[in-house]
Amino acid sequence: MFRFSFRKLIVGFSRFNYSNMSTKSALVLVAEGSEEMECIISVDVLRRGGVDVTLAGLKGNEPTKCSRDVVIVPDKSMEEAIKCGPYDAIVLPGGLEGSKSFAASSTLGNLLKEQEKCGKIVAAICAAPTALKAHGIGLGKRVTCYPGLEKELVDSYKYSEDKVVVDGNIITSRGPGTAFDFGLTLVEQLVGSDTSTSVKKGLLL
Repeated sequence: MFRFSFRKLIVGFSRFNYSNMSTKSALVLVAEGSEEMECIISVDVLRRGGVDVTLAGLKGNEPTKCSRDVVIVPDKSMEEAIKCGPYDAIVLPGGLEGSKSFAASSTLGNLLKEQEKCGKIVAAICAAPTALKAHGIGLGKRVTCYPGLEKELVDSYKYSEDKVVVDGNIITSRGPGTAFDFGLTLVEQLVGSDTSTSVKKGLLL
């Protein structure tokens, strides 16, 4: 005889619900000379949005001096972080020296290429879009960057002066003053507009 158990149905539905809800993840990189506001604001806003963020040092997990002498301690090295991937988003803060280091890293380049190939988010702010170009990421798409650096991008991208530009899986932004917009856009793309709006309200923006 068939016996219907409402309790078992509820328990089963609950298990189905939660087992299929995966937390979104993001890898934020930092290097000597990275712009600290763009780095920390991105990490902070993403975590407020419920995203599991790993802050990784390009050249290890040692304290990293940023562009204005603020020292950031990464969660782990990039090599260690790669082993814990893949990530739903990879985020590059700006800062001229940090961006040059990002551009020169073949390991990061391979990581970004695989990220793009999988259709997952690649995000860069300020000077960091120049590192995307160095690794051939998102060529032909709409991007923005810090004013004055567009001359390095216009031959390979469609340049925009919007605060944040989303073109498919490529997200770019302009600088320290747009870092909150950048972070909130990442939250919106990863988690949804309701969460992004809630985080924005909590930040009093």
